[in-house]
Amino acid sequence: MTTLGIGLIGCGNISTTYLDLAPLFKAVEIRSVTDLNTDLAAEKAATYGVRAESLEAMLAADDIDMVVNLTIPEAHYAISKQALEAGKHVYSEKPFVLTLEEGKELKALAEAKGVRLGSSPDTFLGGSHQQARAALDAGQIGRVVSGTCHIMGHGMEHWHPNPDFFFRPGGGPILDMGPYYLTNLVQLLGPVSRVQAASDTPFKTRTIGNGPRDGEEIPVTTPTTFHAILQFASGAIVTLGASWDVWSHRHDHMELYGTDGSLFLPDPNFFGGVVKSAGPDGEIADMAATDHPFFVDNQPNQANYRTAGAADMAQAVLEGRPHRCSGEMALHVVDVMTGILKAGETGQAVEMTTTCDRPDPLDEASAKALLR
Repeated sequence: MTTLGIGLIGCGNISTTYLDLAPLFKAVEIRSVTDLNTDLAAEKAATYGVRAESLEAMLAADDIDMVVNLTIPEAHYAISKQALEAGKHVYSEKPFVLTLEEGKELKALAEAKGVRLGSSPDTFLGGSHQQARAALDAGQIGRVVSGTCHIMGHGMEHWHPNPDFFFRPGGGPILDMGPYYLTNLVQLLGPVSRVQAASDTPFKTRTIGNGPRDGEEIPVTTPTTFHAILQFASGAIVTLGASWDVWSHRHDHMELYGTDGSLFLPDPNFFGGVVKSAGPDGEIADMAATDHPFFVDNQPNQANYRTAGAADMAQAVLEGRPHRCSGEMALHVVDVMTGILKAGETGQAVEMTTTCDRPDPLDEASAKALLR
């Protein structure tokens, strides 16, 4: 067998991305979709030439080796557990789960069933972030001692027609956007050992700015501004600012400061972008793009290779090697995120109870090996 049969669970907006991009990768073939909204599943199936079926039928199907869980975050744990119990490999959209206990249970279940467990985000496999990884591994800026990351904007109510879940427990900038930044930091610097944080909810309501609910006020019941300090096992200390209460700012997405220079990374929510670096002279210059295939724009003005993480996991199953978007790393990121939430609530530092290895880098040859 050279390809794993994939079932998509959940036919919302992100399913279109997987259905569009999966054909780029040789180790995966989407064969069925399912959704609580059967009409939506039937529409996706007809558009993409796959079958629509119930979740039970998908999990019983012999030609489905692996499922990709695209349900809402609150359902990730229950759906992933059901699929693992059916003996399927499971790859989940972010966030992996909403509590550390849920993640630990899924990890133990996957091990007991002898199947793989993985989770997005996979954007850290992009050309720019792998270029940064190679620069760090080569010692270009020496030992990383500190850094800053900023996730800042003014929420989703201006453009999203139903933004309620962003502002309820399980939402907020840490659980929604944090996986992109924290996963990239872990692949660059290794695991986090301790976090401190302060949090706030400056706006108690939000006003929807478009769609059929235009003008409707919704309550905000989860913190929307965080300032956190991440202490890494390597010794690096990184400041993370995450807020949906900022109209404008001038911070870079991610900066790393080493003993011999600095590195400036683009938005880890995307695969591409320009990496910049500086040496002891302080002069900041663009790093030339490499021949990494995930640098190449395959959509208007962007390189988008989502599904790469699931494809790498499928190929890892076939080759008997570790996959890069591992359950262990996803669990550790959940530990960090929930630690930040707890530290923000209590004002106390929180020690991490999990760790993980840095995933193998995805160099040019390895990326090309994923593609058809």
